[in-house]
Amino acid sequence: MALVLVLAACGGGAGDSAPAGNGLAPDFSISLYQGSAELGAETINFSDLRGKPVVLNFWAGLCPPCRAEMPDLQEFYMEFKDRATLIGLDVGQFTGLGTQDAARSLLSELSITYPAGFTTDATVMRGYKVLSMPTTVFVDSSGAIFRTWGGVLNREKLTEITNEMLSQ
Repeated sequence: MALVLVLAACGGGAGDSAPAGNGLAPDFSISLYQGSAELGAETINFSDLRGKPVVLNFWAGLCPPCRAEMPDLQEFYMEFKDRATLIGLDVGQFTGLGTQDAARSLLSELSITYPAGFTTDATVMRGYKVLSMPTTVFVDSSGAIFRTWGGVLNREKLTEITNEMLSQ
């Protein structure tokens, strides 16, 4: 049923924001397609990133709304990389929206340079309450979920929410 919800929601839309309140972000392992030099390893645990705010973007290689927001995410990354860590998490294998090859191809085609990878932990989407594609989760430096945004996130809104998180 969750797969149906995710696929049905992969239409983009204006987005929906929800404040946090559910404690620490769940830990999981990320195998990186790119960004290992920046993050220090080919495979990391999400909890290793505590101490710096994280913008975690759930996406898939064959998700048109995910593709549409990636250039804005890239611009955000270039501006904020010293203040927050942006990670793109490919969940195409769990949603039927692409393989790892499709994800790598999209990153290359759009010249995306921010850290991106995948997880083999199928419970991650449930743990982060991902009900639409794309979904972006803002995690503060203590590891607590600050806010979740379901749907396409433009650069203006991405900057606004990140600045709110940084100013707390």
